[in-house]
Amino acid sequence: MNSDSLDLYGPLKKFFGFSQFKGLQEQVITSILKNENTFVIMPTGGGKSLCYQLPALMKEGTAIVVSPLIALMKNQVDAIRGISEHHGIAHVLNSSLNKSEVNQVKEDIASGITKLLYVAPESLIKEEYASFLRTQKISFVAIDEAHCISEWGHDFRPEYRNLRHIIKQIDNVPIIGLTATATEKVQEDILKTLGMSDANTFKASFNRPNLFYEVRPKTNEIEKDIIRFIKQHPGKSGIVYCLSRKKVEEIAQVLQVNGINAVPYHAGFDAKTRAKHQDMFLMEDCDVVVATIAFGMGIDKPDVRYVIHHDIPKSLESYYQETGRAGRDDGEGICLTFYAYKDIEKLEKFMANKPVAEQEIGHALLQEVVGYAETSMNRRKYLLHYFGEEFDEINGLGADMDDNTRNPKKKSEAKDDVVTILDVVAKTNQQYKAKEIVNTIIGKENALLKSHKTTAQPFFGVGKERTALYWMALIRQILVVNLIRKEIEQYGVIKLTDEGKGFAKNPTSFMMTEDHSYNVKDDGSIITNPKAAGGTDEKLVKFLKDLRKQVAKKHNVPPFAVFQDPSLADMALKYPINLEELSKVHGVGEGKARKFGKDFVKLITTYVEDNDITRPDDLIVKSTGVNSGLKLYIIQNTDRKLPLEDIAKAKGLKLEELIKEMEAIIFSGTKLNISYAVDDLLDEDQQEEIHDYFMEAETDKIQDALDEFDGEYDLDELRLMRIKFTNEVAN
Repeated sequence: MNSDSLDLYGPLKKFFGFSQFKGLQEQVITSILKNENTFVIMPTGGGKSLCYQLPALMKEGTAIVVSPLIALMKNQVDAIRGISEHHGIAHVLNSSLNKSEVNQVKEDIASGITKLLYVAPESLIKEEYASFLRTQKISFVAIDEAHCISEWGHDFRPEYRNLRHIIKQIDNVPIIGLTATATEKVQEDILKTLGMSDANTFKASFNRPNLFYEVRPKTNEIEKDIIRFIKQHPGKSGIVYCLSRKKVEEIAQVLQVNGINAVPYHAGFDAKTRAKHQDMFLMEDCDVVVATIAFGMGIDKPDVRYVIHHDIPKSLESYYQETGRAGRDDGEGICLTFYAYKDIEKLEKFMANKPVAEQEIGHALLQEVVGYAETSMNRRKYLLHYFGEEFDEINGLGADMDDNTRNPKKKSEAKDDVVTILDVVAKTNQQYKAKEIVNTIIGKENALLKSHKTTAQPFFGVGKERTALYWMALIRQILVVNLIRKEIEQYGVIKLTDEGKGFAKNPTSFMMTEDHSYNVKDDGSIITNPKAAGGTDEKLVKFLKDLRKQVAKKHNVPPFAVFQDPSLADMALKYPINLEELSKVHGVGEGKARKFGKDFVKLITTYVEDNDITRPDDLIVKSTGVNSGLKLYIIQNTDRKLPLEDIAKAKGLKLEELIKEMEAIIFSGTKLNISYAVDDLLDEDQQEEIHDYFMEAETDKIQDALDEFDGEYDLDELRLMRIKFTNEVAN
């Protein structure tokens, strides 16, 4: 077939009703019609499926489409059947079919009706299917979601690794690999594994100019932040992604009781519920789906207006794909992510049980996510660089569509420090990953650096006056402007580029952007960069601390027993001017508000009037009652003096989780008598010793108590004793 004489527009109009191709579609289809191996990298929403559907309809024989998701196959088959009078034009062949359905599929293929056969890789391995397909005319094989082949992809499926051999056994036909996300490392892996290094490669731009990227610190107020955001976008469709099924159900419930039309979605629901919730979203019977990543693969809803990540994903590929579900119609699309480094640590813990090679890959992918979340440079530029694409952050499409560009951070000259990094990379023979380079610069010894004798070099510790965070941020920034690059074969090893060598010889100005700081306090809230936060009123905090001292003296208790620091900070954010408002402040509750609150409310009222402060019309988040039920259960059963282990077990909690729940009860001023449990652990003298410590202590931080007693008591003992102490002196 000569491509020049091909009429693609006739069939395009006839089958799909379009008169124009999108992006690279025409070139891809031409390559397939010429029977050439083809590799397509096209972002979500770019029109990938048309690239193999149209040539399959035009060519003789049946095209096999390998796809990992049954739901996705079903959607596509329905869509193709909708454009033809033959029901059999497209079929699925997988484990969900019964014997007579399988026979019908075979019959339609044999009689030449079926143009597209969707299969899961597992089905292709089945001998009864493979031997049948060997006898049929196959036009080509399309492998959708081809990144599943690569263990560096975000969705690795071992059964994909073997596809090339299976295809060769069926027929020697051209292969078309398609993916919506692939870094250079993954691309190389796909081509190698499919044995098609000769493939025509088509790569569309990954830039989605209409998407706005924003990362916010994740604090204890996250539910409130999400509700506020959704209420600012009334009636619009959105997705909230969470990592665990439990969190999906919790957040969906919180949204529902706060008047938001939301449904949960995860793989733990039965198929009927999943389908129902998905349809409600598509048919606009609900505004928001709260979901795990099981949701969205087959979702072609064009007008999703925002995608919120309650938890950061495991890789930038996942992040790109999930955020890519917003604004498919080129209208508004806001991608809001909540980030705390603690979540990264949690993901690293999950990886601990995996084989070492997998762990290494997982860690490397996570570090890319950290880099994206913490960077202060143009987020679009950072993201596109990760996918191997250059972006002009001054004139590029969508250049101002991210939080960092809208609120730029301070820049400072870092020319000499850039030279230091380039110098250390060169002098350590370009064999280290970023972490080792940083350790070398700040002079932090470890076994690897010792074995290479790096620790004995004169440049070891050359930049120790600055923090590891600073050097890591600078490495990320010079990576994006291509002064260094990451080696593809030994992923993550830093190499100098020609530009980098040139810079080292002849340095010019390099303005480094100060990175965001997302440090976490003891209570799980985040210390954002105080200069950047328009949050807590520090002047008021000082007055409240002085007042707390006086109230503590009057009641003869330590200051922290009155209100803890996070509570004061929250008062200085919300300005409560009556006891009801005060009881809604973080860690206060009605009991404490009644006991200690009068003076605080009085002080805040005066302060608000004197300083002419506009109080936030703050959201009071209604609780779902799940926690209040748990609270009641704990109070009733500690009254019955039930062993704490039994209470925890009955509610499916670990002991440390139960202690955390009990702390929340006690710190908000409700009485909770656990003396019986403490008596089992500690004798009278021990209890008195810890009681006296807390009476004199400046703070009730457990770490300080652990340091003070230096191993005499363990964490649980001290936490339980702190609960008993607070119950006696403060409540």
